Amino acid sequence: MELREFFSDVEKVVICGIGNDTRGDDAFGVYVVERLKERVFNPKVVFLNCAEMPESYAGKIIRERPSHVVFIDAVHFEGKPGEIVLADPEGTLGEAFSTHRMPLKLLVGYLKQNIDAKFLLIGAQPKQIGFFVEMSKELKESAKKLVDVLEQILNEI
Repeated sequence: MELREFFSDVEKVVICGIGNDTRGDDAFGVYVVERLKERVFNPKVVFLNCAEMPESYAGKIIRERPSHVVFIDAVHFEGKPGEIVLADPEGTLGEAFSTHRMPLKLLVGYLKQNIDAKFLLIGAQPKQIGFFVEMSKELKESAKKLVDVLEQILNEI
């Protein structure tokens, strides 16, 4: 699936950044969402910094009544550090190793009971997720590229 294709019929999109900004590459999703907040000004786009508990934002996501929901997170999928994957959050990556409490697969299942939306997980393979370490060069470069691509798409929808 291509990103532009996913966003082709957006009425409203919620972009959820997931991660912990004190754990190196785990900050990926939060980093991307915070940069996008500064660069995308479209009333069809809602940004949520979900930190480590995206399930705490389920009510907010449902109230927004989005046609599309995107989760951005560091996900272990045996890729090279910084490699990006687009995936169904209800698939195997949605239950992949995460530092977060609830698997994304369960959250998306709950959301689907309450809203009719398309869901996407944008995952980046982390290199280091120790406490109080900086985000790796690989993840920072991937995050910046993703922000550039998403900024263009989200400002155009």
